Amino acid sequence: MVAIATAQMTAEEFYIWAELPENAGARYELENGVPVEMPNPTNLHAVICWLVSQIISPYFLARGGFVATNDGGLLIRRRPDTVRGPDVAAFPTRPAFKDLPRGPATEVPSLVVEVLSPSDRPHRTTRRVKDYLRRGIPVVWTLEPDDCTVEIHTRTGAVLLEATDELVGDPELPGFRCPVAAFFSWPDAPPTPAAP
Repeated sequence: MVAIATAQMTAEEFYIWAELPENAGARYELENGVPVEMPNPTNLHAVICWLVSQIISPYFLARGGFVATNDGGLLIRRRPDTVRGPDVAAFPTRPAFKDLPRGPATEVPSLVVEVLSPSDRPHRTTRRVKDYLRRGIPVVWTLEPDDCTVEIHTRTGAVLLEATDELVGDPELPGFRCPVAAFFSWPDAPPTPAAP
């Protein structure tokens, strides 16, 4: 992560700034009013984010919510503004498509998922998780691809699950269950439709 020397920005100014031609191809978050350049994700990272979204989407869609991926901006706090880009965020209510925000989301997600990268440092991850929990997000999952583990963070603490464990969503995500290994392996292929 590299902080960009600039005057403190609001979330709105940050979104305009990030679209400038000189910032093309770079990924940023806004931390306490200052843009911070983020590392580009690896292919493994992208595939795990896709797997997470595939696994949790049916749960949230069935309950009137939706899932956002690709580091969609999430407003964490104002004055100074902080905008994080969670890898996956699941929201409890689904607005009309035309009403989706063009800037950072302001609704509090039900779940945020971060997929750790080799460049992630423990203090940085801890700070992000604390930001999410302070924002009122009830549960944050951090996935570690190298160890095939999921750490579940809530306001009451954290629990580490191994690949052989089952992730049970209660009480934050009632009724959700999934093998941890499913986040780190290809899903079974659906049957091929029969030829006419």
